[in-house]
Amino acid sequence: MGRSDLERLSREELIELVLRLQRPQKTSRTSSKPPSTDRKERREQAKPGGAKPGHEGHSRVLSEDPDAVVDHRPDRCACCGGALHGDLPAEVVSVSERIELPAVAPVVTRHRRLAVQCPSCGGRGVAPVPQAARGTPFGPRLHAVATYLKTFQALSYERLQAALSDLFGLTLSQGGLMNLLRRAQARFRAGREAAVAKLRRAEVVASDETGVRIEGSNSYHWVFHSTDAVVHTASPTRGAVVVREMMDGHRPAVWISDRYTAQQGHGVRHQTCLAHLARDVAYAVEVSADPVPLRLQFWLQAVFALAERVTDLAASTLAAKRRALERRLSDILSAPSRCDLTYELQARIGRARDQLLVFLDHPGTVAVTNNGCERLLRPAVVQRKMTNGYRAMWAATGEADIRTVVDTARLSGASPFATILATVA
Repeated sequence: MGRSDLERLSREELIELVLRLQRPQKTSRTSSKPPSTDRKERREQAKPGGAKPGHEGHSRVLSEDPDAVVDHRPDRCACCGGALHGDLPAEVVSVSERIELPAVAPVVTRHRRLAVQCPSCGGRGVAPVPQAARGTPFGPRLHAVATYLKTFQALSYERLQAALSDLFGLTLSQGGLMNLLRRAQARFRAGREAAVAKLRRAEVVASDETGVRIEGSNSYHWVFHSTDAVVHTASPTRGAVVVREMMDGHRPAVWISDRYTAQQGHGVRHQTCLAHLARDVAYAVEVSADPVPLRLQFWLQAVFALAERVTDLAASTLAAKRRALERRLSDILSAPSRCDLTYELQARIGRARDQLLVFLDHPGTVAVTNNGCERLLRPAVVQRKMTNGYRAMWAATGEADIRTVVDTARLSGASPFATILATVA
């Protein structure tokens, strides 16, 4: 906006512009911005980490099945110096453990095909090519380790190459690593298809997406989450077409997401993530003296408190509390205000009003926030920051398949590496 534009503004418009410019920047507490973007002075004012006063301490749990047990007995009495024979009864006064990793070195098995001349006819018999000598020289555990480090520890090819060399004494070129990972990723396609099939039968589905660079272009990493399936997918678009292709006509009873347009209209009913609204309200409370945002904040706190015990209350009690919340919200949304932030909040919440308390109709099965999807997306965000994205689409889709199989298995308590090893073996 130039000088001529400013000169055409009215006095009230100039005052409003100055007030807007004086507002503090949004932080991770008042928006969806990550904590890493917070201003340095705010981070310096944060409370120190570590245990707080009065926190009950915890110690390492001893192993249930140690590999070896060594008893240390005294051989002389500390009082009189007399001998303490090994057949005397003893009691355990303390137990400690020492934990160490064994030295890891590759196990190389050389397969040699032999030829033998027949003593009867003089013919030459050659052994068939063994199965171990067909295809890649690298075994399934090496495939699993490389896949785990690349996908879940966000190592670049260069750092993965260094890790395998430093830790295990393995020398692999980056091209060899790329081929190794492509072979491993292909083994996860069947598991992905099974997870997608489960998702298309789910009654409650949550979704979210985050930006990622693929082949040098802005693209998106999507996640879809139900009670028994997690599906990741990479796409060049953030549009609703991604959801329609994923669900293939299935329309769950409830869809959970933020208010982004592409996430809307995919379920019979929709539960808006109230955590997103709470951050917007927190920002309005921080920068505005208007009482309406504070009333909205109190209302959301009441909703979150009710969500924590929604499975403990009778249906009649939930219905009564819902009516009370609806009445409070009506009063808040109809309250007059001259604050533009308040007006925007009232309009935004008014448009989503039928999506705020859907969780009360599905106690224990519909979450009040979309934090589950946000947690599932966090490793993809870390990967983006560490490696700056993917060089090729096959790498993005292959990694999405791996995350799909691993995160789905996690729902039943399986560990990531065990799942990867079982898949590639």
